[in-house]
Amino acid sequence: MRNELPSGRLSVLTPVDRNDRRRRRRRASRRRFLIRRLGALTILVAIGGGFAFGAHSLTGGDGVKAVPGAGVAKAKAGAATHGPRALPREMRGVHVTMTLAGVHGKLDEYLALRRAGLNTIELDVKDENGEVGFVRGAPPLAVATGAAKPYYTARAAARKVHAAGLYLIGRIVTFQDPIVSERRPKLSLRNPDGSLWRTRAGYGWLNPYDRRVWSYDLAVATAAARAGFDEIQFDYVRFPSDGDVTAIRYPMRTDESMAKTITRFMRYASRRLHKLGVRVSVDVFGLAATRDLGIGQKPYRLARYVDAVYPMVYPSHFNSGEYGLTDPSATPGQTVTDALLYFEADLRGTNARLVPWLQDFSLGRTYTTADLRAEVEAARSLDTRGYLLWNPLGLYTPHALSRP
Repeated sequence: MRNELPSGRLSVLTPVDRNDRRRRRRRASRRRFLIRRLGALTILVAIGGGFAFGAHSLTGGDGVKAVPGAGVAKAKAGAATHGPRALPREMRGVHVTMTLAGVHGKLDEYLALRRAGLNTIELDVKDENGEVGFVRGAPPLAVATGAAKPYYTARAAARKVHAAGLYLIGRIVTFQDPIVSERRPKLSLRNPDGSLWRTRAGYGWLNPYDRRVWSYDLAVATAAARAGFDEIQFDYVRFPSDGDVTAIRYPMRTDESMAKTITRFMRYASRRLHKLGVRVSVDVFGLAATRDLGIGQKPYRLARYVDAVYPMVYPSHFNSGEYGLTDPSATPGQTVTDALLYFEADLRGTNARLVPWLQDFSLGRTYTTADLRAEVEAARSLDTRGYLLWNPLGLYTPHALSRP
């Protein structure tokens, strides 16, 4: 299951300091107040002069400058001249694995959800197994290592999704890569004895510090962009969180922080992909804005260089005590609300859209339609631009895709 789901919770979700609940409630209350005040101010600014969606340039403590025009950059001479489809007013989408997309007629079944309100498909381009979903147009390294698989033809899939009037996102699992890490060990994370380091589930990882790894992931993303995908979404764009992370040895590394390395990768990828006329986004853990998880994900930094941030706010992934909730999974609407408030604060002052991933699967208990409805209502009550549904089996609740 996505982003390491061992029995129960994510290992990165450290135990909650229960004495900290009151302080976090006060902070959340202050955030809600500031958000209401900001909303009123935004209305006044909109009346006076309208919103500016153009370039913005921020320089933070990490010493990395923002990409001019962090929205979709205009194509320069020699760059692609096409652009992505217009964004849906409210994104309502589902994730489709490359395996399912390779089943005859299956993609058409997902496209048929348009009648229920679907307007976005997120399709695996490179997944947790290190596989690339197509062979034609795949980077040479993907072909040479056997990572490129003939699940679908990228250009044909893009045409089909667009013919149905839907927006298409390509998902790139960035640094977890069991195939290339094993077949190109110089690019991988190691154990102290020099062997390949793996997660508890047995997955190898590429080295986030290695620019050759960056080039490979960018090459995969570029292939999808040139095939007609509207947006490239980077997942697992972080350092490992699962397994014995203390044993990791980096064959190549720098002295900079994990957060700066991940931010620099996203700046590197965004600058190049924007020139191809596609949007760029990033998936992050649901707690990434609440506190530092030690994996290099700082949403307020990443938001300077991407067009959207997609936090995975699955209620079943939060431990008891988060946001003062005894059982966050039992109150999905409140859990989603509390997590997204932190993201709203982190993304303020940037042009990045906030689009949460919502839980449409059962874990720990049976999730009902009412639970999913509560998640959707929570997302809609805040400053989000829609939502995407995740189900590892690819089975979705049509009613959750209905228009507001």
